[in-house]
Amino acid sequence: MEELWDVLRPEEQIELSLRKLYTQHHFHPYHLNNFEDYGSYQQSYNFLRNSSIITFTGNDGRTMALKPDVTLSIAKNTPAGQARKVYYVEDVYRHDRQAGEYQKIYQIGLEIIDTITWENQLEVLELAWESLAQVGEGTLDLSHMGILNGICNRFAEEDRQKVLDCLRDKSSHDMDALTLKAGLTKEESENLAKLVRLSGDFETKYQRAKKLLATYPEAQAGLAELKQLYQALQEKKLSKKVRLRLDFSIMNDADYYSGLLFQGFTKAARATILYGGRYDRLMSRQGKNQGAIGFGMKLNHAGQKIPVVTKSSDYLNIALPKGRMGDAVYELFTKAGVASEGVFVENRKLIFCDERNKLRFFLVKPSDVAIYVEHGAADIGVVGKDVLLESQAEVIEFLDLHMGNCRLAVAAHNDFEEDFSRPLRVSTKYPQITRKYYEGKGRSVELIHLHGSIELAPLLGLSDVIVDIVETGTTLKENELKVIEEVAPSSARLIINNATWRFKQEKIQKVIEKVREQL
Repeated sequence: MEELWDVLRPEEQIELSLRKLYTQHHFHPYHLNNFEDYGSYQQSYNFLRNSSIITFTGNDGRTMALKPDVTLSIAKNTPAGQARKVYYVEDVYRHDRQAGEYQKIYQIGLEIIDTITWENQLEVLELAWESLAQVGEGTLDLSHMGILNGICNRFAEEDRQKVLDCLRDKSSHDMDALTLKAGLTKEESENLAKLVRLSGDFETKYQRAKKLLATYPEAQAGLAELKQLYQALQEKKLSKKVRLRLDFSIMNDADYYSGLLFQGFTKAARATILYGGRYDRLMSRQGKNQGAIGFGMKLNHAGQKIPVVTKSSDYLNIALPKGRMGDAVYELFTKAGVASEGVFVENRKLIFCDERNKLRFFLVKPSDVAIYVEHGAADIGVVGKDVLLESQAEVIEFLDLHMGNCRLAVAAHNDFEEDFSRPLRVSTKYPQITRKYYEGKGRSVELIHLHGSIELAPLLGLSDVIVDIVETGTTLKENELKVIEEVAPSSARLIINNATWRFKQEKIQKVIEKVREQL
């Protein structure tokens, strides 16, 4: 048997170990069909984190989907009133935004569908903890929909998603703008800005969160439930490889989840590999008066080794954009005492080391910075807000550096008159931003994706208007163009890899605070 075990790949060994663990806790194996009716997934688009779905037409003419999610399928196929306590090992298919292709995700997880008790929640958290420990050193981060809802209730309905975005991105600068708009007191605004940035060891951050949320009764109730679960977990003999953290930036869709939220991270994966929580609202939307809780964990990263250049915990890896912006940021870092002077030398090296401050700098194309950070090749980076909006990178947007201030705008020739009888032809370097902007206006457009000399397009009749970055507007004026609509402001943002933040928070926090003092 030992010889057979050694033949298995790391993820297969983990799968078998977890099957045994889940069976010991009286979970039963559950197997799903590879295909489901597309309609059940279409109704739950947000629950799938906006993933595209692979569809095809079945023999009976129905539109079918290649399974993008297991939780939805189990919830859908559980009859009303029937209890289930199951685990699964399944492949699901999701769209990879960066690659532009679909990928197969090897996933293991469990679900309880029943009247959910406090003991059920504790058991699921305990199994999530031990599941992470099987993969490697990691963190299990806790949050609660009651806390998020309690905060959102202070804001107008149309701004609540923006509040959740601020919490997810740890964007205290955007939260400041929202609290000003909502007319909150100075003290409450300052508390919310601090709350946005709050994350770390559960015990210490819990005490801090309790003070900052003192006037939020719904949030206090959610926080108290997390504290109770934390204390119970401390009494259990769980693996020392996993740390428990409090972090309000972790969240799943508010329309489906109803209480406890948690996510898991490992050092090697440099990405979120475990998602879980209580999703009573999903059951309610399916007309079922039952509670539900569970989690799913990706096994694709199991056994993955950290690249040599990024594996050292002694160094912070920083991606800077080539050109003036990168030079300005490096100057800011040296002024803040974060980096030493003279690190960048005139040669063909791609990586520049600051041995005194334990930093590694990479100079990359501005549009690539977010990709390096999102995938964990860099721990932190500096990128324009326009690039973040276009790439939709899953990173923490921690700090506005107030550099490279400009705006995304719609511009046209001085004598432009819009013709609403046909689609508007728009040339841009930003197809994602442009499409979303005009969808919000309900305007039909024909997009023309260009990479340079955008201002030339309306002059030669290639398009009616352009969507581009505008700084002073001088280039537009010199070419008889004018701004006709504002899309979004942009400036340089300091971003952080989601997993890195969990493992190098103290080092990153020191860099951020020193930089913040110079702004």
